[in-house]
Amino acid sequence: MTSPAAAPRMLEGLRIVDLTTVIFGPYCTQILADLGAEVVKVEPPEGDSIRIIGTPPVTPLMSPVHLRLNRGKRSVDWDLKSEEGQAAMRRLVESADIFIHNVRSDAIARAGLSYDAVRAMRPDIVYVHCTGFDQRGPYAGLQAYDDIIQAASGVASLPPKVDGNPQPRYVPMTMADKVSGLHAAYAVMAAVVHRLRTGEGQHVEVPMFESVASFNLVEHLCDKTFVPPTGPALYPRQIDPLRQPMRTRDGYIAIAPYLDDRWLRFFEAAGHPEVLQAPELADKALRRKNMSRMYAAAAAILPERDTAQWLEILQQANVPAMRVNDIADLPDNPQLQAAGLFRQRTHPTEGEYLEVRPPVRFSGYAYADLSHAAAPGQHSAEVARELGVTLAPRKAVR
Repeated sequence: MTSPAAAPRMLEGLRIVDLTTVIFGPYCTQILADLGAEVVKVEPPEGDSIRIIGTPPVTPLMSPVHLRLNRGKRSVDWDLKSEEGQAAMRRLVESADIFIHNVRSDAIARAGLSYDAVRAMRPDIVYVHCTGFDQRGPYAGLQAYDDIIQAASGVASLPPKVDGNPQPRYVPMTMADKVSGLHAAYAVMAAVVHRLRTGEGQHVEVPMFESVASFNLVEHLCDKTFVPPTGPALYPRQIDPLRQPMRTRDGYIAIAPYLDDRWLRFFEAAGHPEVLQAPELADKALRRKNMSRMYAAAAAILPERDTAQWLEILQQANVPAMRVNDIADLPDNPQLQAAGLFRQRTHPTEGEYLEVRPPVRFSGYAYADLSHAAAPGQHSAEVARELGVTLAPRKAVR
């Protein structure tokens, strides 16, 4: 049996031409690069705009977010308005298995890289358009960023349902980009499997709005699932204002008794079985109906002990609970350290940095060490030579 260390890289042999920017597309192609695909990132002369996100790096255009999203990719910044740049791009596309971009349809057509144009260069190409909105709808062609999609998909409407503050708010992360990037990654792999079976490439559209709306509605369509509706949208447990991390004597803790038997164990382990003697909590049906009362009771009990004490008590009682961690503390988290999620590396220009490794583990595959995230156009000449194209030197805009 082949050991993981000796196994070939899962997507080895697949070449991806990546014309995506910011987070949505690069997050997708980072996943594919980690799995062994070769990714050639085609950037404008000024570089992907994500290169300036975060504190100023040691070297211009080498931001921490860029380091996180673009390891193992080669960067070219050919002038696609010049004849030689267009010739290099054609040769690159002809050599590719997957072409992925997040350029609006009219602009990509003007660049001569529409699906029909690319398919003429490589008939079995898997052509992936990372777009804001499904191109069949009235929003087709509109610009889309994470904030726009969180607003459009209903995500920003959820916090007011919890706390009563009427101001819609964004989830404080690029959730729409990352959720859409995950959709794009599985879509690419499904299309590649289809091509292996049939020899056919295809056009794949991954729209942010529809991806996040679908993600959001898994639980929140709720009773509007039925026609006619049997009740309102929104999953009641998720919008219960008392379902929040709760204060302990020295910090905050999350508890998730969730199932009825765990609620019973929680109050027993907490030393307050009398809570369940209230008439409105006398049986399982009543407890389900009045779960907010149990959350309120738990919130009143938890300040009696320190977080560490509660974690030990609740673990012994088999009640799910976890300390509320700060984002800044995650690199020192013992679980994440044991899982090998972080490692320290030395970038040739940026110095020491933390690399966040892929979270998924395979019994028959070991992730290879990938090259560091590249400077803009770092591999322009190298890739052109491999393709047999000669490019005149040019000064990139910085």
